[in-house]
Amino acid sequence: MARRGKVLIDRELCKGCYLCIQACPVKVLEQDTAPNSSGSYPSRPAHPEKCIGCANCYEVCPDVCIEVYEAEAL
Repeated sequence: MARRGKVLIDRELCKGCYLCIQACPVKVLEQDTAPNSSGSYPSRPAHPEKCIGCANCYEVCPDVCIEVYEAEAL
């Protein structure tokens, strides 16, 4: 079975540094079009179906606002 994952981002904690976007090998994440309460444009999982659960985004996040879960694809 293919490796799959799920990415969750706390948009209120994300300051919009976009290190996670750069770290994603399959281009799951992109900049949100709506700001959070502090005025930052957080990252968001724009293509969640592409996530492979590698957790590169989690590893590079300086604000610890990303969670990655691994799951098996059907």
